[in-house]
Amino acid sequence: MVGGQIRYSVPEEMKKGSVIGNVAQDLGFDVKRLLSGRARIVTGENIQYTELKTDKGLLVVNERIDREQLCGDVTPCSFSFEVILENPMELHRITVEVLDINDHAPVFPNKDKSLSFEISESAVVGVQFPLQSAEDPDVGQNTLQDYILSPNDNFILKQHANPDGSKYVEMVLQKPLDRERRPRLSLKLIAVDGGTPQRSGSVNIDVTVLDVNDNVPIFNQSVYKASVMENTVKGTSVITVNASDADSGSNGLITYSLSRMKGSAADIFRIDGNTGTISVSGQIDFEKNRKYELRVEAKDHGGLTGTSKVILDVIDVNDNAPVINIMSFSSPVSEDALPGTTIAFLHIKDADSERNGQIKCSIDEKIPFKIESSMTHYYNLISDQYFDRESVSEYNITVTAADFGTPPLSTSTKLQLKISDVNDNAPVFATNVYSASITENNSPGVSIFAVSARDSDWNQNARISYLLEDTQVSGGPVSTYVSLNSETGVLSAVRSFDYELIKEFQLVVKAQDGGSPPLSSNVTVNVLIQDQNDNPPQVLYPVQTGGSLVAEMVPRSADVGYLVTKVVAVDVDSGQNAWLSYKLQKATDRALFEVGSQNGEIRTIRQVTDKDAVKQRLSVIVEDNGQPSRSATVVVNVAVADSFPEVLSEFTDLSQDKEYNDNLTFYLVLALAVVSFLFITCLVVIISVKIYRWRQSRILYHSSLPVIPYYPPRYSDTLGTGTLQHVYNYEVCRTTDSRKSDCKLGRAGSQNVLIMEPGSTGTMQRMQTEKSILDEPDSPLEVRVISFFFILTDNNISHHPFYNMGVSTHSLLSLKWRLFYPLSPQGFFLFLFLSHIARGQIRYSIPEEMKKGSLIGNVASDLGINPERLRTGRARIVSGENIQYAELRADKGILAVHGRIDREQLCGEITPCSFSFDLILENPMELHHVTVEVLDMNDNSPSFHQHEMKLTIGESALPGARFVLPTANDPDVGVNGLQNYELSPNDNFVLKKHSDTDGRRYAEMVLEKPLDRELCPSLSLKLIAVDGGTPQKSGTVNIDISVLDHNDNSPVFNQSVYKASVMENSPRGTYIITVNATDADTGANGLIHYSISKMQGSIDSIFEINKTTGTIFLSGDVDYEKTKKYEIRIEATDQGALTDSSKVIVEVIDVNDNAPVINVMSFTSPVSEDSPPGTTIGIINVKDFDSGDNGHVTSMIEQTAPFKIKSNLRNYYTVVTDSVLDRERVSEYNITVVVADAGRPPLSTRRTFHLKISDVNDNPPVFEESVYSAFITENNSPGVSIVTLRAKDPDENQSARISYILEDTGVSGSPVSGYVSINAESGVIHAMCSFDYEQLKQLEVVIKAQDGGSPPLSSNVTVKILIQDQNDNPPQVLYPVQTGGSLVAEMVPRSADVGYLVTKVVAVDVDSGQNAWLSYKLQKATDRALFEVGSQNGEIRTIRQVTDKDAVKQRLSVIVEDNGQPSRSATVVVNVAVADSFPEVLSEFTDLSQDKEYNDNLTFYLVLALAVVSFLFITCLVVIISVKIYRWRQSRILYHSSLPVIPYYPPRYSDTLGTGTLQHVYNYEVCRTTDSRKSDCKLGRAGSQNVLIMEPGSTGTMQRMQTEKSILDEPDSPLEVSE
Repeated sequence: MVGGQIRYSVPEEMKKGSVIGNVAQDLGFDVKRLLSGRARIVTGENIQYTELKTDKGLLVVNERIDREQLCGDVTPCSFSFEVILENPMELHRITVEVLDINDHAPVFPNKDKSLSFEISESAVVGVQFPLQSAEDPDVGQNTLQDYILSPNDNFILKQHANPDGSKYVEMVLQKPLDRERRPRLSLKLIAVDGGTPQRSGSVNIDVTVLDVNDNVPIFNQSVYKASVMENTVKGTSVITVNASDADSGSNGLITYSLSRMKGSAADIFRIDGNTGTISVSGQIDFEKNRKYELRVEAKDHGGLTGTSKVILDVIDVNDNAPVINIMSFSSPVSEDALPGTTIAFLHIKDADSERNGQIKCSIDEKIPFKIESSMTHYYNLISDQYFDRESVSEYNITVTAADFGTPPLSTSTKLQLKISDVNDNAPVFATNVYSASITENNSPGVSIFAVSARDSDWNQNARISYLLEDTQVSGGPVSTYVSLNSETGVLSAVRSFDYELIKEFQLVVKAQDGGSPPLSSNVTVNVLIQDQNDNPPQVLYPVQTGGSLVAEMVPRSADVGYLVTKVVAVDVDSGQNAWLSYKLQKATDRALFEVGSQNGEIRTIRQVTDKDAVKQRLSVIVEDNGQPSRSATVVVNVAVADSFPEVLSEFTDLSQDKEYNDNLTFYLVLALAVVSFLFITCLVVIISVKIYRWRQSRILYHSSLPVIPYYPPRYSDTLGTGTLQHVYNYEVCRTTDSRKSDCKLGRAGSQNVLIMEPGSTGTMQRMQTEKSILDEPDSPLEVRVISFFFILTDNNISHHPFYNMGVSTHSLLSLKWRLFYPLSPQGFFLFLFLSHIARGQIRYSIPEEMKKGSLIGNVASDLGINPERLRTGRARIVSGENIQYAELRADKGILAVHGRIDREQLCGEITPCSFSFDLILENPMELHHVTVEVLDMNDNSPSFHQHEMKLTIGESALPGARFVLPTANDPDVGVNGLQNYELSPNDNFVLKKHSDTDGRRYAEMVLEKPLDRELCPSLSLKLIAVDGGTPQKSGTVNIDISVLDHNDNSPVFNQSVYKASVMENSPRGTYIITVNATDADTGANGLIHYSISKMQGSIDSIFEINKTTGTIFLSGDVDYEKTKKYEIRIEATDQGALTDSSKVIVEVIDVNDNAPVINVMSFTSPVSEDSPPGTTIGIINVKDFDSGDNGHVTSMIEQTAPFKIKSNLRNYYTVVTDSVLDRERVSEYNITVVVADAGRPPLSTRRTFHLKISDVNDNPPVFEESVYSAFITENNSPGVSIVTLRAKDPDENQSARISYILEDTGVSGSPVSGYVSINAESGVIHAMCSFDYEQLKQLEVVIKAQDGGSPPLSSNVTVKILIQDQNDNPPQVLYPVQTGGSLVAEMVPRSADVGYLVTKVVAVDVDSGQNAWLSYKLQKATDRALFEVGSQNGEIRTIRQVTDKDAVKQRLSVIVEDNGQPSRSATVVVNVAVADSFPEVLSEFTDLSQDKEYNDNLTFYLVLALAVVSFLFITCLVVIISVKIYRWRQSRILYHSSLPVIPYYPPRYSDTLGTGTLQHVYNYEVCRTTDSRKSDCKLGRAGSQNVLIMEPGSTGTMQRMQTEKSILDEPDSPLEVSE
């Protein structure tokens, strides 16, 4: 086929018939060839624009050619056709290019409607706004060439050219918009072409500027000032702040808040977020804060913030009443106190200020007191006149302190003052002379008479003691006759009076009060002795003798009235008691004699005769006249005879009576026994009393004996209030290790001590020793509470204050001191409160957080005061604070830390920080002001009130915008306080730091670089607050910033050009494509609307776009023959009028109406399965007569198969393999080749090919399992089958034939073939030997399966053969061990209780599983009722109590049985010996006996050892007790005297000759632990080293003993008792 091609160019709009070109000439044809070849034009167009003039060979215009209609925007624009000639066949292609002319002006689609834009003022410079494109159908130079924008300050034009050469324009922001300055703009856009003449079109542009949050709220004042009364009611409005924002809408809405403030201001004030009104929300206290500084923030909805300061001055209200603190109050006060005596020392303070804090102090005017101000806040209550206790004994003083506030507040306190008595009244007796009588023979001690005196004084001064003046009675002291009770005035007889010796006596009684000095008065007492009938008559004659009888002789010739004799008797009594009468009581012959009743004369009353007996015995009774009467009997022997021999013959039987002698002997023996008993009893009592007194010498002496009316001349009562005395009472609790206790007690001031035993009658001795009573050794029965009592006097009354102090040392020494120092009123007010008050001031500086007890300063040294002055002046700290931070150690004169001092808690922000107190001393009064400055330590880190801060900032915020940050709080001050803020590194913000007028630092975050939400939607910063301390401390707060979006991003299409295709003749609504644009903004700013921007021809009637989704669909008919391609410009616009554009090219697809044709050129079958991919299977020829895509043929294989089809030459295709073939999977294929064109719908043709696959050996055998497990019971028969293996091979024929082979491996060092074998054909594994589970529990063999291919393929598998155990082993007993030589017996004591463990049978079984489970049973036993065996554990225990009847030898037979089937067992014999001793066992188990000689030796040595140990123990005890007794005896300090003294001295009286009646009483109670030898306690020497010391000038017989030996160094008493 011959072909040619020519091309012509013509302008559009040529007239019909205009020549285009000479075809014949251009193709080299003769005009005749055109005619003979029947030349004709063939075109597919409906319109034929040209015509061929065959007669001339010319090509001319046939129809009007409009380039814009023909080609639209396509350039160059041409149309083509073919010129066909026949005979022979020739085909020549001719193309005619149509040239454009400027026949159209640029036109905007909506020229009559303005373009409206709403642009945010936050739009950044450079943002682009696409404008409508003008349409100019012309092309080239004649088409649209340029756009012009009317002059303005904000926008410029940026022109773009599409790939097809068309122009479009965007309006670019070159200067930011400002809504507040210019809310609207009106512009004009002009489009011009380049033709001649030039043509143009225009459209109006209206720009509305949208507001953004770019203005910070601004307060109308930078500082607001207001005042508020303290105690203002909650909710009270204080001030209203106001801020304005230039923005509009929601951007101009302002919310007020209080920034986090330091201190408590945040709890006291609140602000209304909408109105800005600040009101009270807490308690305002002027005394805590006099001024508040608030930082108010005004924040708009975009997070921009403005700040202002509000200063609130607090106005004081008189809400605090004066507070009265009693610094010192003296009660009682002596009635002889001088006017001006200080009664109380008051500290009065009012927390209010100015007049509200000024105080006026007053008391009742009717009492003799007044109050004066001594110094600021200090007042003295002093006496205004003399006191008289007898008139008024106490006063109730009301002190009122009132301020000058309105209304005034006042506080009162009551002081109850008692007036102590002064001894200004002497005792007065009721009469000047007293008379008393007492009957003689009184009992000693009987009361004779009671004198009574009255003293109008009080207490001790009114305490009257009655004393006997030293007078003489009958040459002897009166005290030997009577005694006087000093308390009651009762006069008692010391002896029994005898009227016959003394008939009356006179004494002088002195009544003395207890004052100092004492006052007294005397009275005379006459004591009369009254007689008693206490003496019987005494017969003077006849004299009665015991040895012989005296007889009166009466001659027989005596006549009547003969005076025989006269009984003479007297009575020493007086009065009628001495009147005597005589009576004849008995007589041998009453008719012979009579007795004269008055004179005692014995006379005859008849004539004596011879018949009267010679021997006459008369018994005469002499009787007095007393009541009752007393009498005496006298025997008168009368001899009636005329001669003396006659008398002797009658009086011969006057010997002693035997019975009398026997009775005398009995009574003598009885008396001797009684005397001996009394002697022994006396000894026992004396010893008991001695021991009792020795025990009492260890504690304070107390006596219940009545006080004798005699006081030691140099000692006086010290416990009353009349004398000034000191009482010190030390209770010392000592720890176990007293040898190491570091405790020293200083000496007292006096060296005079008097200590007496309770019942001592010895003489006082003077003993001076360096030995402290605390160094005394313990008593034989040592009690850990030891009391010591000292009575001391002191020379300086003003140096001993009243103390009550407690000291406790927990580690080694526990001391509790109770010091009592009562002073007399006179001394107290004389020395304690003086009108002159010394004052000083010192200042110390200490760091905070010092440990308790740390030294602050030496107060004594700094004030120039002797430490002794601190003690005697009762120095104490007086502070108005609840917490006492410092304590005074008066003993050392130092000031120490008492409690934890936290500067921040104490002073807060105040600097310098200090606390003050007053140091008060008495005697004389001194007041020293001490100020302790607390230096700050860097012990607090800066801290924020919140851990994180959240900010919301619009990305439109301009650089320079400020954001107030939270303020850190550092309680420290100075360089340790908050010094700086640091902001974590970032690109947008910097930190600007400020300081308030009070020095507080705060920071603002300033925007330095604009935010971009799209780049960074949120920021996390850290604000760090650091102090200046060493080491530096810091606190942090996280700042989370959320960036609010603004419309600063234009929509962006994800493709600049979209391409789509549409079938011709597609129905309306057919989906074409969806375009997509994204906007980095969020919310409404990110909403996009789509529109078709550029229209051409009738395109707007063919396509439409969904404004929301961007979906393009057909709205008209598509004709491929008219238009093969459409270009559409799509615009995406957001809510801020920001725009982007993209192009959509839609190609029209021709309809397909011809199916392809297939011709088979070659095909091969079968194909080997190992053919490589790409092997050619067949060749075909495919043709399609359609054109374009409809004529473009594609080939494919229909089903899924490992084949593909590809084209080698045009219209020729080959079918080839696409992957490796596998016959085992698919042995043959039916391949269907489908040839289809690209039409819509496509037309296709199918052709099926049948292909077979031949086999190759490419698969090894495969076992069913990866690992096989088989089981075989031990003791099997050799050759038994164990397991059968199966392998499969998917190949066929010889390649699928499998053989099984046993791999050569080792089992326990032997080849596996010695254990198992395998059948090569069947795969059965057989056992080659009998297995033993105890030797081999399992074995592994490897089996190989191999096919018969060439080369052969194989695979291996592991077979695990597990040997199963059989119960073929009996249990083995491990314990007790069975031996043939001897028996081992277990001993069970006869005291064994039920359940006693005898022994345990231990057995094992080498089998496994349940074959090894063992159970124990008692097979045989000597006594089955005594023992049992645990079935599971083999423990042999008793099941009842062992008794003496049980046999010693017990034999138990225990069988151990496993759990196998059948079970196996073992038996063990256990020998048990029921006995308490080993020899008892030996008697039964002869083979277990020990050697007798060995036992004897052992017994001997055990006895010997016991004897030696016992001897050593007893010896040790004896030595210890001896040493204890010896040391105890050596350590005793006792006093014995040979001079008689009074048997009792009151323990409350002390030596007064030295310095008056001032004494000290020290009482030490030492509580010692059980191991006092190790107690770490050293008690220094007491102030007095004298146990009994009299006045140095005394001439007494006292002796002084000195020793350096401490009682703590003494050994303990013989019997030490711990408590």
